[in-house]
Amino acid sequence: MRLAALPLVALLGLGLTLPLPAVAQNQLGLAGSYLAARQAVIDGDHREAALYFERAMQRDPGNRGLIGNALLARAALGQWDRAMEVAGRLPDDDPGRELAWMVEQVTRVRLGNLSGALEAIEAGRGAGPLIDGLTAGWLHLGEGDMRLAEAAFEDIAADGPLAGLAQYHLALARAAVGDFEGAEAIMSGETYGPQQATARGLRAHAQVLVQLDRHEDALELLDMAILNAPDPMLIDLRDAIAADPTRPYDFLVSAEQGVAEVFYSVATGLGDEGGPTLPLIYARAAHVIDNGHYDALILAAEWLMRDEQAHLAADVYAEVPEDHPAAIAATLGRAEAFNAMDRQEEAVALLQALTEDRPGLASVQAALGDMLRRMERFGEAVAAYDAALAQVDQDQTRYWFLFYARGISLEREGRWDEAEADFRRALELNPDQPQVLNYLGYSLVEQRRNLDEALEMIERAVAAEPRSGYIVDSLGWVLYRLGRFDEAVAPMERAVELLPNDPIVNDHLGDVYYMVGRTREAEFQWHRALSFEPTGEDAVRIRRKLEIGLTRVLEEEAAESETQ
Repeated sequence: MRLAALPLVALLGLGLTLPLPAVAQNQLGLAGSYLAARQAVIDGDHREAALYFERAMQRDPGNRGLIGNALLARAALGQWDRAMEVAGRLPDDDPGRELAWMVEQVTRVRLGNLSGALEAIEAGRGAGPLIDGLTAGWLHLGEGDMRLAEAAFEDIAADGPLAGLAQYHLALARAAVGDFEGAEAIMSGETYGPQQATARGLRAHAQVLVQLDRHEDALELLDMAILNAPDPMLIDLRDAIAADPTRPYDFLVSAEQGVAEVFYSVATGLGDEGGPTLPLIYARAAHVIDNGHYDALILAAEWLMRDEQAHLAADVYAEVPEDHPAAIAATLGRAEAFNAMDRQEEAVALLQALTEDRPGLASVQAALGDMLRRMERFGEAVAAYDAALAQVDQDQTRYWFLFYARGISLEREGRWDEAEADFRRALELNPDQPQVLNYLGYSLVEQRRNLDEALEMIERAVAAEPRSGYIVDSLGWVLYRLGRFDEAVAPMERAVELLPNDPIVNDHLGDVYYMVGRTREAEFQWHRALSFEPTGEDAVRIRRKLEIGLTRVLEEEAAESETQ
């Protein structure tokens, strides 16, 4: 479900481009801290932004722009105690008060001041329109009035962008007070129709079924979900129910946990349109209210990764306890963060340790294979993909990628026959997958084998992804290899439009131009290709073409091939 972010998204841009007040421009220390803070904002580094905005505040303590930015940074970092201190500095009439109200509301809930939180919502000083309606339902429940709680949820569940979330929260609220029949009626789709399937929703539904003495149905529900996506949290719950079919309901049992789930639910529903800051702060709020909500912690880290803040994301992933089932997802995420930080060896070490701890999880073996493949350690990658494929039903369509990734690694190891078998197996599972069609088709072109089949594959790939420069380049190149030079011009020109800075694509266009007699344009493209710093062997060949022309280069290569 995608939600519109509403006014607070605009608010969260507050101060990001504020000019330095004239009075402050004469204060060198303030100017330096302010400019450093602005650069941190541009870089998306909340930690540095908080540090420098607060340094600037020391010199200009009444500057509302500085206070608002410092508040934003502290909330994004999940540092709620410090955020509360900063929020107290904003006057009631400041536009930034909306963010301060949200910080204050989070603090009320985490401290158990539910009546105060309700009063804040009634006064229009809650956490904002996306949060307050659903939160009110949980607060009424916490105050012991389930009638008002249900009414709050049902009012939102009837219609509007939050209807699906309200239905989900009404089900959770009923389960929290022991009305498992009412909860199951919603979760099964009986009350409102089919519900959106999420991993957390499935976990809640399975626990509700257990309380209704339907543990076999709970196991079947989880088995079907695990078959489609082997989520470690679902596997852990399935094992727990199998071991104890009478286990108590513990998914979400308090009003505070319910409010945390509201923040988490809305954070997952927000798209990228409004930027990463609002969903990040909502995810942080969910975790500070319910410090056992590790899904919220992982979501916060994922938003930091989207914001290219891998160093912060790595720290957040590390907060998940190693003995919790969510630690698997957190470790995978942390490895990705290390990779983004150019700390690949540490990423590999993390993944190797995880494969030793959880050798039966194909997702872990696959993640290790992907990391090794990126590092061009193709032989080791093949072994990891072997281990992953050994754990899965290889006839399931969704495992096409494992064959494709292993095929790439095998091809790069020079084991073409095995690679081709993997590519063709991937296409059996997913016949129209454009990346596989392109990779296999292009490989056949380079080997000058099965060119008609290669052309047909690449044409299908282009039809599926017409804006992929690499795939369009492959189409032009196979036409070039087939000697259909005039036909190759249009796709090669289009490929350069899509990938203007790629040395190989520009080189290919130069070759095509040369073959249709446009030699001056060919030389221009070859010079352009060199400006983008191709690899050593490619650069040597391009320079040779500029010296003697493509025709003589091809003659030299043919003569050399005959002598070998």
